[in-house]
Amino acid sequence: MAGKGEHMAEPAYKRWYKTARWQKLRARHLYHNPLCVMCLPRPTPATVCDHKDPHRGDEVKFWAGPFQSLCKQHHDSDKQRMERGGKAKAGIGVDGWPEE
Repeated sequence: MAGKGEHMAEPAYKRWYKTARWQKLRARHLYHNPLCVMCLPRPTPATVCDHKDPHRGDEVKFWAGPFQSLCKQHHDSDKQRMERGGKAKAGIGVDGWPEE
């Protein structure tokens, strides 16, 4: 166990995000799927190529997907909450009322 001021080793899969292979895959996915799937029907540009199903370090799942396009806000909040077993917050519809 790491002591105070020490950091645990970074999981190997974190390095995969820094590879040219991932950068190409990410760019290709966002080119073909440029909008955040959680922001629809209000189109918002996506900046994250998200693993729709958590890969949890499984290399085959990491590279094969499936992927979805998300904006950073949805990726860093709702998607993370959902992966921990929670629900996404209800969005606001185009009519101004909360979505169910």
